[in-house]
Amino acid sequence: MTQFVVINQFKSAMLETIGAAPENIVADGLLHRFKIDGKLNGAYCLHLDGKPAGYFEDFKQGIKTNWKSSVGFIPLSDFQKQQHAKKRLEDEAKRQAEGAAKHQAAALKAASIWQASTPADANHPYLIAKRIKPHGARQLGSDQALIIPIYNAKQELVNVQYIARDGAKRFLYGAKKRACFSVIGDHNHGDKFLICEGFATGASLHENSGYAVVVALDAGNLEPVAKEIKALYSTAEIIIAGDNDLSGVGQKAAEAAALAIGAKYILPPVSGQDFNDALNSEVTL
Repeated sequence: MTQFVVINQFKSAMLETIGAAPENIVADGLLHRFKIDGKLNGAYCLHLDGKPAGYFEDFKQGIKTNWKSSVGFIPLSDFQKQQHAKKRLEDEAKRQAEGAAKHQAAALKAASIWQASTPADANHPYLIAKRIKPHGARQLGSDQALIIPIYNAKQELVNVQYIARDGAKRFLYGAKKRACFSVIGDHNHGDKFLICEGFATGASLHENSGYAVVVALDAGNLEPVAKEIKALYSTAEIIIAGDNDLSGVGQKAAEAAALAIGAKYILPPVSGQDFNDALNSEVTL
């Protein structure tokens, strides 16, 4: 009965904080992903041994929340503790193996897509709407979606982002995204980097500053990407260029990323804007 109460409390906290939760919550102390609005942007971890606790995350909104139960200590026998520990190790090994296999398969698919695509037309509707140049983007398919390459810190292609003519975005299923990024401009000899969320924002920043721009893809990925870039270019100046979201998500993510690497962050002057909006409105960096 107590376990049922804990799981319900955890689920209620998820719904209240990020507005979504999976129908069935598995309390095994391991990371589980779930869909929010049809996309795999949610994650949670919950354990019941000892003091029940866990965390949940919405990658799209950039929200991560640690949680503790108000129920209190749930005692376990020594045998139960051993079984829990054994299952956690087995499940974690299985999860890592399955994740690595998915990432590898997706990376191969990304390479195939990239090779089959062609350089993006400068008159692509999305590029025209955002007033930006292609910056190495490609396009593919009957709908001529833009293809944005996504790399890991080893500069290996691991994923691609599709951007439709109307601006709708999606990634390859099962592909690695956390701490991965796209780059606009020459980054091999740069002494200054800007890190932002989206491709259009990155293109506008590069065109107006001349600096290499690292595109982190969303707010939740700003901090992981910032840490990777700091590790790769330890002496470079890094500036986090966040989105000035009405929700406050972009600002918080930019501040957290900057704090994590000892950098500074900048925001567009108008609430509700990213730097593509701002720079197209005659704002200067």
